[in-house]
Amino acid sequence: MTALPEIIANYFSLPANASIPELGLILAEDAVVRDERRAHQGLRAIRHWRIDTMTRTPFQLRPLDVEDRDGTVVVRTQISGAFPGSPVVLDHHFTLRNDRIAALEIV
Repeated sequence: MTALPEIIANYFSLPANASIPELGLILAEDAVVRDERRAHQGLRAIRHWRIDTMTRTPFQLRPLDVEDRDGTVVVRTQISGAFPGSPVVLDHHFTLRNDRIAALEIV
């Protein structure tokens, strides 16, 4: 696997309950996360999404591969946990801006 960009590796290493200042070191203030057909914009909304997601369905994530697709960093991940169909493989599409994550779409 090609090495993850440092900012994305840092994102994956954050605890689910990372503080807003911790998130602000990695995410743009106006960042948007799209997951499960819902959008979460801004650090507070993203923090709430992270905590809620891990509380509802604890999981472990393992990056499998990374590639650049026209300026978007796509990280294929294996996600395993206490949910039907585990494990699943999902792609995390990261858009970077000014050394921060500006957008993340999980599909």
